[in-house]
Amino acid sequence: MKATCWMGRNSVEVDDVPDPKILNDRDAIVRITSTAICGSDLHLYDGYIPTMKRGDILGHEFMGEVVDKGKAVNNLEVGDRVVVPFPIACGACWACKQELYSLCENTNPNARLAEKMFGFPTAGIFGYSHLTGGFAGGQAEYARVPFADVGPIKIENGISDEAVLFLSDVFPTGYMGAEMCDISGGEVIAVWGAGPVGQFAAASAKLLGAERVIVIDRFDYRLDVARQNSGVETLNYEEVDSVPEALKELTGGRGPDACIDAVGMEAHHHGALYAYDRVKQAMRQETDRPIALREAIMSCRNGGIVSVVGVYGGLVDKFPMGALMNRGLTIRTGQYHVHRYLKPLLERIQNGEIDPSFIVTHQLSLDDAPLGYELFKHKRDDCLKVVLKP
Repeated sequence: MKATCWMGRNSVEVDDVPDPKILNDRDAIVRITSTAICGSDLHLYDGYIPTMKRGDILGHEFMGEVVDKGKAVNNLEVGDRVVVPFPIACGACWACKQELYSLCENTNPNARLAEKMFGFPTAGIFGYSHLTGGFAGGQAEYARVPFADVGPIKIENGISDEAVLFLSDVFPTGYMGAEMCDISGGEVIAVWGAGPVGQFAAASAKLLGAERVIVIDRFDYRLDVARQNSGVETLNYEEVDSVPEALKELTGGRGPDACIDAVGMEAHHHGALYAYDRVKQAMRQETDRPIALREAIMSCRNGGIVSVVGVYGGLVDKFPMGALMNRGLTIRTGQYHVHRYLKPLLERIQNGEIDPSFIVTHQLSLDDAPLGYELFKHKRDDCLKVVLKP
């Protein structure tokens, strides 16, 4: 089969690789009908996530048709159309019982690597380095899905791929980011980043009852998408001297009730601090550029919540711990417990509350995956989200 393979920093190729096979009674084989390039894939592409190996198959946002299954998979039948969540969960361990699926204790065969990096291991993830298990990803014609009796959700009623594909990752990620803000109605929520996750965080904040949502980015086309599809306010950070001061102005001096960092480890900005982070990251003296995180902390009202859904991989510098502690802020974060949200978010889609396909700007063949990565990374041709069709 054909698959998108990581070949080194800033290099992917579509190569012929062996077809996946059933290795365990709880496996299924899925023929991929749609798969997407995620913003977190760019961290692999740019070489900032360790333990990648040449030839690793990328991709953790995918859906398709079940073509084979192990004898323990009783919830699916060959021919079923499914969306596959990006974390791999066993469904039986303590974490899974608490619905903390991205922290599953049984699905990462390289748990020792993760433990060295993070203190404790996390769940396996499709196509996302050997730190998270070294599982082959879904930017391919076929994928092996371990624990298929727990993960995939069946899609019926002929709903389009583009409407449900993002249940695999970015929609639940954005929704969980908004949910962590404890929205009860009437709040002001600020969202850093108008990429796919930021778009869904903003839309979800509105769904949950926020009175105002302010999305911060530097690309006008991405801010336009947020305004047109989610009815939010926007702020181009290149047009203001200080984002925290601009947000104070917009909120009567108080600051947002909660701030969502949907940017993560490769944040951009202008000024001396950005240059400092770029240099330290290039010299591997820090792994992540926490510019959006710093701004979210400094912008949030006293006693507010900072929700972090942007991916961070390691260590950051100049973290404003004093502001966090002295102003009584709460940080909530985590890889996203997708399984928890599959059914309720599918219901929202089916009820017409949201159509996630609004983020799709480019549909390409699997053979064009290298072009898709370049378009997405460099924001060419107003690229917001690339869907690949094997």
